[in-house]
Amino acid sequence: MWLASLASNLGGLIQAVGAAWIMTALTTSENLVALVQASTALPIMLFSVVSGALADSVDRRKVMLTAQFLMLTASVLLTIFASAGWLTPWLLLAFTFIIGSGTALHNPSWQASVGDIVPRADLPEAVSLNSAGFNITRSVGPALGGVIVATAGAATAFAINALSYFSLIYVLLRWKPDYPKNPLPRETLGSAISAGLRYVAMSPNLEKVMIRGFLFGVSAGSVLSLLPIVARDILQGGPLTYGIMFGAFGVGGIAGAFLNVRIRERLKSEQIVRASFTGFALSAAIIGTSTSTVITFLALVLAGMCWVITLSLLNTVVQLSTPRWVVGRALSLYQTMTFGGIAAGSWLWGYWAETVSPSNALVASSLLMLFGAAIGLRLPMPDFRTLNLDPLNRFVEPALGLEIQPRSGPVVIQVDYEIHDEDLTEFLSLMAERRRIRIRDGARNWALMRDLQFPEIWTETYHVPTWVEYVRHNQRRTQADAETTDRILALHRGDKLRVHRMIERQTIPATLDDVFHQPHIDHH
Repeated sequence: MWLASLASNLGGLIQAVGAAWIMTALTTSENLVALVQASTALPIMLFSVVSGALADSVDRRKVMLTAQFLMLTASVLLTIFASAGWLTPWLLLAFTFIIGSGTALHNPSWQASVGDIVPRADLPEAVSLNSAGFNITRSVGPALGGVIVATAGAATAFAINALSYFSLIYVLLRWKPDYPKNPLPRETLGSAISAGLRYVAMSPNLEKVMIRGFLFGVSAGSVLSLLPIVARDILQGGPLTYGIMFGAFGVGGIAGAFLNVRIRERLKSEQIVRASFTGFALSAAIIGTSTSTVITFLALVLAGMCWVITLSLLNTVVQLSTPRWVVGRALSLYQTMTFGGIAAGSWLWGYWAETVSPSNALVASSLLMLFGAAIGLRLPMPDFRTLNLDPLNRFVEPALGLEIQPRSGPVVIQVDYEIHDEDLTEFLSLMAERRRIRIRDGARNWALMRDLQFPEIWTETYHVPTWVEYVRHNQRRTQADAETTDRILALHRGDKLRVHRMIERQTIPATLDDVFHQPHIDHH
């Protein structure tokens, strides 16, 4: 699968060089040139949340195959249009947008599948190897693409990309993953999306990753989006120069991927991210001011190294801090923020380059990158190697005295605790964490109440829409959550914990007519 992905990535990078360079031939607008990068990143921002929900609720292999066939079709059409001379700037952007949409559909399932292939303990190294593979192709693909565009034209580059999809399609057709069986019915798409959004919103450390990913995308997007203009105007080169410069970025990416493990052993996550932000800021400033091909090449090597170190670390943190049931959605939200930043940055820096100058835009983006490094002083990155996010598997579905259907509801849960006064401070602190966990895993209307007649009795209450959602809520509990649960149970001074599971019944009349059209009684 890794080798097939390598071949597919190589074709994609050759296509990217062809698209970026043919745009410089179709228009003199720096903004439209920069929008080639934006048109690839924008669909990842728009559609990743949906594709992440699909990755967690549908066969990931089928999702990836659908994405590959979509990109293959778009690439064939792009080849035909380029060969016939029918391409316009906006048609080119439309085709790259469709290919980007395929990438948006493919990526969450592909990245979540890494955890289906390797044990959790090997995830950081597997993510780094994934990055290394992409950057191996990035080191040679753009230069090769530059040669192909210079000698055979952009249409040939597009045709090679279309052929490259067959390797991954073949491997995916042969792959037979062993997904764990889930006895519960599949979540609807809307429910799956809201569950993913809720999980991230109630996970403060994931929110930090999203913020840093967005800031990195906005600022770092300047280098790749303006690189064709740097090669053409600042370095006074052609498509081969552009390909070589793009390849330098890939060389740095390979170095960053192989340095990742050693760096993580010596430095904390925040130190790594802060150093990478600073290194990329330095490289962007050099690329914007240098007219030397050699100096720009070296600056792009540094930029590629910082790019891979940052994004692979953020990706790893998301995977290691997210249980398997929601990992596709968490990764998709991370990609939405990061690639949304890249799309916004590509437009911003392209507009800046057109209205002021490309050099000025690159220097300005480096200042924003320094801000991204400084924000870590207030929002430091988490380290997650010690979290055990395997399912807790303590929940046993209770026998019920009332026959209900899986869709029956709403269901109200009440849990009674007996807490002594000397334990109140610790209990309330733990219940604040319990609230976050409950809501994160699907509970609604959570509340904590104290009995006025028997003040040592505290009742935790929350709602879930249906009985099957109650079961799903409990199955989402992880080993890492057990510490909070166990500490709360240790403070309970009564007998066995009492849990009330109740179903709501509406007693209000179905229509207002039932209220206002009661039989009339004449008292006269």
